[in-house]
Amino acid sequence: MRPLFRILLASVACLYLANPALAQTAEDPQETAHPAMLVADRVFITPERQLIAEGNVEAFQGDMRLRAQKITFDRQTGKLEIEGPIRIDQGGRATILADAAEMDKGLQNGLLRGARMVFDQQLQLAALQMTRVGGRYTQLYKTSVTSCHVCDDGKPPLWQIRAQKVIHDQLEQQLYFEGAQFRVLDVPVFYFPAIRLPDPNLKRATGFLIPSIRTTSQLGTGVKVPYFFRLGDNKDLTLSPYISAKTKTLDLRYRQAFRRGRIEIEGAYTRDDLVPGEDRGYVFASGRFDLRNDYKFSFDVQTVSDNGYLADYGLPEYDRLRTEIALTRVKRDTAFRIGFIHYETLRDSENEDEIPSDVFDLNYEKRYFPTAIGGEVRLAFDGHGHQRSSTTDVIGRDIARATIDAEWLRSWTFASGLRADWKMGVAVDDYRVWNDSNYNSDTLRTAPRAALTLRYPTVYRGAGGTHYLEPIAQIGWSDVSGAALPNDESNFVEYDQGNLLALSRFPAPDQREEGTRAVFGLNWAHYSNKGWQAYATVGQVFRSTADPRFSKTSGLGGTASDLLLAGQVLFPQGLGLTARGLLDGSLNFSKVELRGSWTDDRTNVSGTYLWLGRDLAENRTLAVSEFWFDGAYKVNPNWTASANIRYDIEDSRATRAGVGFIYQNECVSVNISVNRRYTSSTSVEPSTDFGFTIALSGFAVESGNKEYRRTCSKT
Repeated sequence: MRPLFRILLASVACLYLANPALAQTAEDPQETAHPAMLVADRVFITPERQLIAEGNVEAFQGDMRLRAQKITFDRQTGKLEIEGPIRIDQGGRATILADAAEMDKGLQNGLLRGARMVFDQQLQLAALQMTRVGGRYTQLYKTSVTSCHVCDDGKPPLWQIRAQKVIHDQLEQQLYFEGAQFRVLDVPVFYFPAIRLPDPNLKRATGFLIPSIRTTSQLGTGVKVPYFFRLGDNKDLTLSPYISAKTKTLDLRYRQAFRRGRIEIEGAYTRDDLVPGEDRGYVFASGRFDLRNDYKFSFDVQTVSDNGYLADYGLPEYDRLRTEIALTRVKRDTAFRIGFIHYETLRDSENEDEIPSDVFDLNYEKRYFPTAIGGEVRLAFDGHGHQRSSTTDVIGRDIARATIDAEWLRSWTFASGLRADWKMGVAVDDYRVWNDSNYNSDTLRTAPRAALTLRYPTVYRGAGGTHYLEPIAQIGWSDVSGAALPNDESNFVEYDQGNLLALSRFPAPDQREEGTRAVFGLNWAHYSNKGWQAYATVGQVFRSTADPRFSKTSGLGGTASDLLLAGQVLFPQGLGLTARGLLDGSLNFSKVELRGSWTDDRTNVSGTYLWLGRDLAENRTLAVSEFWFDGAYKVNPNWTASANIRYDIEDSRATRAGVGFIYQNECVSVNISVNRRYTSSTSVEPSTDFGFTIALSGFAVESGNKEYRRTCSKT
């Protein structure tokens, strides 16, 4: 009967408060739109026409919700006297706790004693007295502000802000402090006569961001203080002065969102002692836009003042910068792309004038499904051109080509389970060569091709799991008629399970494989009932005549290629191992890559080993043998340690190494890191980088984390 009794009392209270003669005036449209409602265990009206609600009292007004032990409403004054403990929720964004209060009937204005305000369960403000004014401002006097967990044992929180007065603007979502002290373990550290901070519910606000301290062996100790400008709902600007004894740098980032796209620009301007008397800096810009008819426009701009700037200032260390403008359109049966690329080399060993720095590409492909012959027909056009700044013969060679390609694909699956895939096609290339007397200036080539691939997939289900086995055999042929062309785009050839069945493994059409070839391979997979999985691929290519264009370590030289081996094992405990390699006839590996990773609740570790044999055709005068490691371990709920290293086994030295520590709880996050770069060149010196940042949680959207919340001692 108790729920029914509460409903009946609520109905009586609603009628009473909604009556204009008793509760509110009709001239107030805001209150008319959101009438007050009251629910309690006991509600009665005194002879003095006061409404009194006692026991489990709940009152509602718009998005405001109040809970208390007793409420007395005086219809003549329109005020509420509330006895606590009191809890007021404001739309789920903020909560007010108090011992007692006097408020108006709309719960918008009033005086609260022994009050606390909590924002999004993160930031809490405790005050001796709190005043609500105009339904917008909350004034707190003699206030302590913190996002740390506060225990009842009297110990101070890790950090807090003590202020004589704090004003919260509910509309602008800002906190204004007067006479504020920042304290660490109750010890004053900084004093601010006045300061403004956003409340945690404000997603974007103009103001300072988290500062950081960076110490390097080249630039000394410096501090970076970012300042965020909110230029509107769709754009912002961040300026970050970076000052040390050896550098004066201003970083910037500009972002803007449009109805159908966005842009982002990052850059910096620097004057330092590393390159005295010269302006240094960089600009990275990117943008993406959705145009009409499913077209997409994109651009990426990368430029830097000198080869060593990115490494000196801890930015991504590219060895070549790529600037690209592209227009694309991809639909179910058509694909179109046109783009222009400019490369800027940062390698000391390369001459900017002698590399193809300007590249133009045009690609179009369309699919048809003719019923007369079945299968699928693909028609494609590929246009490409690149030029060098140098005009010297051979060194300054420029090339343009246009390729028209037609291909027919058809598949059959027989009752026995055998699958046959047929493809045949022809490509016509028109090449133009400038500044190279070794080749014709105009060359027309034709390149027909055909291949038949047979697969016989089988599945076996046993007590331990499911086995999948697929033998593969392919016979293929291709021919190229026309004069030889310079190899400008296909110097590095990859041979792996992705192109095992390709008729040409060169990465670009300027070089094509010729002759008759046979491929044999085997795919295997196992899916265990215990959750682990394993995959493996073995393959080899045989050709009628050797192709001298393949390099020594490509694995494709001679009439029989190296044996391709690839495999992967995945365990449900988070462990994964991947390996691939090329094994030659002497049972020696020319290329090997091993990857491993392990992830669980406390550990995240990954490592890679790479071996590349000596190959002058790929600009490797010495073999490459390297190892990478990157990992993090959560020591306890608050501390996380991380480490990374890149080690050159061939030279017996590290090229990079670093360690880091992160401490995080519900109110603070501290990040400490040390990184060392050992490599050097003409423009880059070995350097050590120390990083330190500290962030106070609670003044950013969802910055607090309950996972790291501390607990109070029971003793």
